Amino acid sequence: MSSRSSLILLLILLPLWLAASYGVRFALMEDGQWVGLCVDEGQRWECQVRAGLGLLIHFRVIAWIGLVASLAAFFIPGRAGWGLALLALLFALPALVLYTASLAVFACVIAGLRLVRRQPEPVPISA
Repeated sequence: MSSRSSLILLLILLPLWLAASYGVRFALMEDGQWVGLCVDEGQRWECQVRAGLGLLIHFRVIAWIGLVASLAAFFIPGRAGWGLALLALLFALPALVLYTASLAVFACVIAGLRLVRRQPEPVPISA
């Protein structure tokens, strides 16, 4: 797959991932029905997922993973760095949506810069 088609695919999939993150925020985290339901029946799997996600948000785990991955991706050359920047965006976008924007905005910017950075041309070795 060429780099241009990879970028186009990325520009299609990232808004879908962002929409899914907003879906989790508004359907699971902020919906009033879950508050009452999870108080009464806290052992439901939906309530367990909600509680676990709440802990990840509270301790900023998702944002820190995105930030560390984007910083590492910025310095790793080639496709490995590009893939790590993509992984960083996959963590940073939900972190932006799920209440940890202060760290996640830096992760998004750094990962985005790494994704669009042009790779240097290899220098031919002459004998």
